[in-house]
This record gives sequence, structure tokens and C-alpha cells, in this order.
Amino acid sequence: MDRSNDTAHPDVPNDAPFEAPAPAHPAMQAWAIDAVPALQVGEGCTRRDLPAGPGVRVWVVDMAPGAQWPVLDHHETGESYYVIAGEVIEGQARFGPGTYVYFAPDTRHRPHTETGVRLIGMNLGYSAFLAAGGSPESITHCYHPTQG
Repeated sequence: MDRSNDTAHPDVPNDAPFEAPAPAHPAMQAWAIDAVPALQVGEGCTRRDLPAGPGVRVWVVDMAPGAQWPVLDHHETGESYYVIAGEVIEGQARFGPGTYVYFAPDTRHRPHTETGVRLIGMNLGYSAFLAAGGSPESITHCYHPTQG
């Protein structure tokens, strides 16, 4: 697995395999977040995609001090994130550790940080969004490279 974009651990060789720890229960999976390969999505911004149940996307975003998300972020099915460390700025609002932020479907935002931030985000895939009562008319298939 290519780890060339994993800037969190420069001492780990790029060709080092990613191995998840043994689960404590057959239906459970666990990962050390920093061991999950990071995708560089912009200057000072990385995303680590995590496994989740059907129809759900989960990721960890790390932004360096002074970084801004590279594009206007648009999740047609909505988005939620929880700030783990640091501070993220959305418009004029500042959110620190322990803050849960929710964006309604079809919301656009472009977060940035002065301090650096780590957050864990999630949203529904299209099928889960529709199954939960989301409107098909709200899905316009907007896509940008940072949304994997």
C-alpha cells in the first residue's frame, strides 16, 4: 500500500504494510487512526478514510495550523463532524475539542484553522440517505476530488 502521502509518520517506510489489530469480537474491527494511510487533499490537509457500515462514510481530517480546506465542501446528503483536537473555523464560528457540528443536506462550507485541527467526520451515502427519507431531488451529483 502506498504511504507516500502519510505525513504523520515520516519514519515509517512508504512500503510498510498497513495491518489492523486483531479484533476483540468477530463482528468488531479496530484501527489505530494514525496507522491508516493519509490522503493529501490540499496543502496542510489530509483525510484518512475509515471503514463503516453500508451506506455510511467516515473519515478523519487533519489540518495543519493556518490550513484551509482546498475547495468549497459540498455533501448532498449532509455531513457531521466531531472536533477531537485543535480548533476549526466555519465562517465566523470557532469550534474546539468536544464540539459536534452538523450540516444539513446540500450545505456548502470551507473550513479552515489557525491552530491546526483533527476531526472525525461522517455522512450517509446516497442509498442510505434515500432510505432515511432524503429527497432524490436534492442529489445533484456534485463531486470534487477530496470527497473520495
